[in-house]
Amino acid sequence: MSEDRIERDTLIDAPLERVWSLVSVPAFWVADEATVAGTVAKEGVSLIAKNPHLGEVSVRVEKVEPPTYVAYRWASAFPGEELRADNSTLVEFTLSAEGDKTRLRVVESGFATLSMSGDQREQALRFNSDGWPQVFDAVKNRAEQVG
Repeated sequence: MSEDRIERDTLIDAPLERVWSLVSVPAFWVADEATVAGTVAKEGVSLIAKNPHLGEVSVRVEKVEPPTYVAYRWASAFPGEELRADNSTLVEFTLSAEGDKTRLRVVESGFATLSMSGDQREQALRFNSDGWPQVFDAVKNRAEQVG
């Protein structure tokens, strides 16, 4: 495992547009659903994601290229703080069609520049590494529901 990045991907049995509609909701992976329902990623928009386990986490939309790429910056290891270069990581979602299915890839990078001790950085990396499979399961379940 890299000390600076997490990379994961999964194949979802759903069309690209349906998966895009889920990942283009800012902070969908961390926010209480009620706080982000109806929002769509727009570059430069910031929000506070409310999470029952983490508290309030700052998230900013960095780049949007519908329907295949969206990038967010978030301060997952620094709940309650404004986003800064030394307290946030970049989360990039890339979608690609594979027949009638969609490949969803996430790359989270920037752990090496977090202003914290090596042990804390390793803990943040491990925590987020463990979280992405859960996020993928949730996205996959929602996208694959018909109707």
